[in-house]
Amino acid sequence: MFKDKILLITGGTGSFGNAVLKRFLNTNIGEIRIFSRDEKKQDDMRHKYKNDKIKFYIGDVRDYDSIHAAMRGVDFVFSAAALKQVPSCEFYPLEAVKTNVVGTANTLEAAIACNVKKVIVLSTDKAVYPINAMGMSKALMEKVMIAKSRNLTKDQPLLAGTRYGNVMASRGSVIPLFIKQLKAGLPLTITNPNMTRFMMSLPQAVELVLFAFNNAEQGDIFVQKAPAATIHDLAEVLKEIFNGKSEIKIIGTRHGEKLYETLLAKEEAVKAIDMGNYYRVPADTRDLNYHLYIDRGDKKAEQVDEYNSHNTYRLTKDELKKMLLNLDYVKMALEDKEDEGV
Repeated sequence: MFKDKILLITGGTGSFGNAVLKRFLNTNIGEIRIFSRDEKKQDDMRHKYKNDKIKFYIGDVRDYDSIHAAMRGVDFVFSAAALKQVPSCEFYPLEAVKTNVVGTANTLEAAIACNVKKVIVLSTDKAVYPINAMGMSKALMEKVMIAKSRNLTKDQPLLAGTRYGNVMASRGSVIPLFIKQLKAGLPLTITNPNMTRFMMSLPQAVELVLFAFNNAEQGDIFVQKAPAATIHDLAEVLKEIFNGKSEIKIIGTRHGEKLYETLLAKEEAVKAIDMGNYYRVPADTRDLNYHLYIDRGDKKAEQVDEYNSHNTYRLTKDELKKMLLNLDYVKMALEDKEDEGV
């Protein structure tokens, strides 16, 4: 499928972009374009990989002309550019809208104009029943993708989305924070010990995107079934792995945080198609005939539960430890710990 093809990754210098490179660089893919506005991270990647298949494009998804220029000749797009940090989006919600909503719209418009074959946009569990600006902007991003997909013919790009929960050890997530605190002998700061989060690795995130790529119909959103763990168990298992002595300090739930995250709303679970390890949520293809929204209901929605990190499979501490020890980030942190003689 990817033989001799050109793949563009927006926000490609992030954790996801690096995971895609690891997955594809030694295959027969023709070219991978890394599009981002951070020249320092691009230069780091250039020196790290030293591979002629990687082409770097400086630009910003907020600027249509820059993303359109990078899109010429591209076969497939993974749209990962986003503002992802909950606190920064809370303080600057318009910036989240500009990148996550308008930036994605620019990416999709450029893909349509350049006759790209497929575009997969990356979303988050925080888009379901959102309570913070990051989740709200991602929810709107999904709506933009679905709305644009409605008007495309079979000869135009296929647009689809993926939605996943906590990606373990991704940039800005809690695992790197806990490891940093453990190494410094600082308390592990937990907002709520009963808080649960879905647990999936970066390679699993890439596999979800590839599953969507291979199975999507126009406007679909795909969700990977994932286990969950409490934040308290996560902290305790990391203490065990790093032989840490840090105390666990409860600081209280922060602004914009949920007790648990949801990957499928009840309204989506009604129509979701179970595909084994994944759910496929078909696009809502209704038009502006308002009776379709007002005069018709669905009693099934009252009988179906949402899919969230409280009702999914709960990892035991041993299972969680095994997952953590398989993460490259944890392996490297353990090696650094040995080198430092800690």
